[in-house]
Amino acid sequence: MDPKIVAFFSAGIGMAGAACGTAIGIGWLASRAMEGMARQPEAAGKIQTGMILAIAFIEAIALYALVVSLILATKV
Repeated sequence: MDPKIVAFFSAGIGMAGAACGTAIGIGWLASRAMEGMARQPEAAGKIQTGMILAIAFIEAIALYALVVSLILATKV
């Protein structure tokens, strides 16, 4: 089997997994934040700030996976 095909396939699978994990993480985080804001409306500002910061960290993981996938795909 051609190493390029394996590298591209691995990069695609890795990025798909990272995208799915990111989507699940952000969905779960937003769900919990909305639940917290519904229970304590006075703390909505703090919850929203923490949620946005956490979403940025979750997205960073997806970007790291993209970089690794691109490196994997171009090194062969």
